[in-house]
Amino acid sequence: MHPTWPDSNTFWRDKRVIVTGGSGFLGSVVVRKLQERGAAAVIVPRKQEYDLRNLDAIRRLLEDSRGPGGAAVDVIIHLAANVGGIGANRARPAEFFYDNLMMGAQLIHESWRAGVGKFVAIGTVCAYPKFAPIPFREDDLWNGYPEETNAPYGLAKKMMLVQGEAYRAQYGFNTIFLLPVNLYGPADNFDLETSHVIPALIRKCIEASERSDHRLVVWGDGSPTREFLYVDDAAEGILLASERYNDPAPVNLGSSFEISIRDLVETIVRLTGFEGEVVWDTSKPNGQPRRKLDVSRALETFGFRSTTSFEDGLRATIAWFRSHRDALPVRQER
Repeated sequence: MHPTWPDSNTFWRDKRVIVTGGSGFLGSVVVRKLQERGAAAVIVPRKQEYDLRNLDAIRRLLEDSRGPGGAAVDVIIHLAANVGGIGANRARPAEFFYDNLMMGAQLIHESWRAGVGKFVAIGTVCAYPKFAPIPFREDDLWNGYPEETNAPYGLAKKMMLVQGEAYRAQYGFNTIFLLPVNLYGPADNFDLETSHVIPALIRKCIEASERSDHRLVVWGDGSPTREFLYVDDAAEGILLASERYNDPAPVNLGSSFEISIRDLVETIVRLTGFEGEVVWDTSKPNGQPRRKLDVSRALETFGFRSTTSFEDGLRATIAWFRSHRDALPVRQER
């Protein structure tokens, strides 16, 4: 460990932390890791009580979360987002833009006003230009327009980077901006209307096997490539950045492992035991041609490196779905 980096357990021992989206897929792992590190208080706002699109709710949350003597929260990790796959983004682009923009812009502003010590903004790989050079380097973030199907969501999240830099320059407010690649893992969203590619494929393969289907239809032609980061690794990266990183420059969080959608499908088919034919529906969009991050800045500035192999992560995700599927929503036919 770098000699100037704080010890994780010591760092969090006296910290009051708000984790927005803390009951969600990534957030629940971040909360668990904060508790394991001995954080003094971890506050998880629920949407029904604190709708973060609403200014009054944000102000109430920050007031309700104050510590002894009215002390402001030490760290906010902003994970809450309205997210979805290609289909959801195509169907509801205005909703994805508005909800994410309002949450981020108002929460950063009110956190500064309330005296919050540090704001950790979580962006998205969807913010990168559609044809950014591979691997995506943080310095290329502004060299083009994002892939169209995800652009409203990606740009709304990207505004937190602009706002954070502005508030740091004018007010000295300590904000950082992290760019995780596509996440996956146990407790992911397996709702076929809104899920991302890995949980959707896992569910489709398992259910197709159980029905003895002879074919499985998959969107696109399989040519795009993606990088995926296991959820526990992503949570660790976020906490290491929270502890050790205090600069305005954005930082990628990834695994350095790139795989084509075709190879991804073949791997999930093998691991789930589906024995039918895979049919590629080329009338459906592929999305961004390639996604792979340069992760050197995260390693250099706060020592983060992913540790979970892709196949191990897939096996854990498949096992979780098999053991929890009875509690999940009924499959929606498309």
